[in-house]
Amino acid sequence: MSENTVHSINERAAAEYFKRGNEAETQGSHERAVDFYERTLNENPDHEQACFRLAVLYDRQADDAKAIELYERICTGSPVPINALMNLAILYEDNNHYEEAYRCLGAVLRSDPNHARARLYMKDVESARSMYFDEDSDHRSDRRSAVLEVPLSDFELSVRSRNCLKKMNLRTLGDLLRTTEQELLGYKNFGETSLSEIKALLASKGLRLGQAAENKEGASGQSAAEVDDTPPEILSKNVADLELSVRSRKALQRLNINTISDLTARTEDELLGCKNFGQTSLNEIKQQLGTLGISLRKLEE
Repeated sequence: MSENTVHSINERAAAEYFKRGNEAETQGSHERAVDFYERTLNENPDHEQACFRLAVLYDRQADDAKAIELYERICTGSPVPINALMNLAILYEDNNHYEEAYRCLGAVLRSDPNHARARLYMKDVESARSMYFDEDSDHRSDRRSAVLEVPLSDFELSVRSRNCLKKMNLRTLGDLLRTTEQELLGYKNFGETSLSEIKALLASKGLRLGQAAENKEGASGQSAAEVDDTPPEILSKNVADLELSVRSRKALQRLNINTISDLTARTEDELLGCKNFGQTSLNEIKQQLGTLGISLRKLEE
């Protein structure tokens, strides 16, 4: 059998696997779609469409490493697809790789200076880069207790727990004190075993989950009457129904904010305190809540 014949067979197989992957994805069977797209790439490693769809599915599964690898593969070609660059930039930023995100967005804007989403995300990336360097330079003068700044990577935790905490952008003991049990258990793949492990770690330091959040509960400036005046159908509404950018939606997912009620229970500082949550996303959320006649929780002066 000639080399050309083998090549032709591989191309036909790749095309068939890709078609089946599309069908499975359309039917909502994402695991089957992933399998077919992987088979497509086994037959034809240069199949850009399969590479892109597979990257999107891995991104949705929170498997950032595989998604980044695939997007990077796509972006080595020429011309570079704008949508792949944008998705790669967002993933880079989600993983605190601000310089890489900055370079991706810069490439998009050089190609299309008026690209609205790229301009929006660039503001957040520049803000995040600035905050990162400011925090690093001010670290020595930080008045907070040193123990709260101890990175979680210093402790012996299971691989599963480490991965979940990393995905939730929980890096220090202080981050855990601002997180509740419900928020941890609400995260995909985070189970009771990991929860027990985390609670034992904190207990050994005389700390507990949600401790910092509990200290703020009585500080709400939003009166009970004001909350009661808000129709229950609005408070129970899913935040996915708000007209938000992909970046803002992902930020709310990381914070385990699912309903309008969850969102209005947070303050501006709590949202901005989450890594990768910038002023642009905050303004967007405040504007959307304003259209409903409600606002984020305010602290008493």
